[in-house]
Amino acid sequence: MARITKDQCLDDLKLRILSTDLSPGSDLDETSLAEHYEISRTPMREVLHRLAGAGYITTAENRGAKVASMDIGTMRTFFQTAPMVYANIASLAAEARTAPQLDALKDAQLAFVKATGAQDAQAAALANHRFHAVVGEMAHNPYLVASLDRLLIDHTRLSQRFYRPSNADEKQRIVKASDQHDALITAIEAHESALAIDLSLQHWDLSRDRMERYVRPDPLPVDVVSLKDRRNAI
Repeated sequence: MARITKDQCLDDLKLRILSTDLSPGSDLDETSLAEHYEISRTPMREVLHRLAGAGYITTAENRGAKVASMDIGTMRTFFQTAPMVYANIASLAAEARTAPQLDALKDAQLAFVKATGAQDAQAAALANHRFHAVVGEMAHNPYLVASLDRLLIDHTRLSQRFYRPSNADEKQRIVKASDQHDALITAIEAHESALAIDLSLQHWDLSRDRMERYVRPDPLPVDVVSLKDRRNAI
């Protein structure tokens, strides 16, 4: 049986973090991970370094590695920043997308529809992650994409709750989220930047309160100003 490669180890750890199999803030022991993946500590150390660089984990001297936290301070920043980044990314995507990227976005949406139809929360969260990552690629802006990639780590972890509906209203929200994906694809394909901004903000508003409830029962004390009232910020 072929030994696992560093890239395979990296991808598996990313998946385990995004799915919250490795919970936020949990310790990562280099030796135990090396034994689990049957690789030596040197390549495992490289994997952890790459995960830290991408924002999946944090490292500190003499304290080892931890899965990136989702504490109140982190979540305040997340909820304040996400709508601005998503709206700007959507606008640029509508202007700069390529035909192959558009095909990739449609494929991501097909995977999302399949996952939500099967009520597979983990698959739906990961498909949603891929959908928005492709939109980020369309923007062709390394500064914004770096921010988007970090946001998507927490967005995907939070959305594990969103895709486990407990009542009819929450199920309808998932259907609406899929419809908004379709509408965003249409706007991007038509180079409709203003519409892409509005759809992106609507999409954010749809899931924001549910994601806040994942963090704690009551909404976070965060004042996220709608960008619809701050068009000059985009």
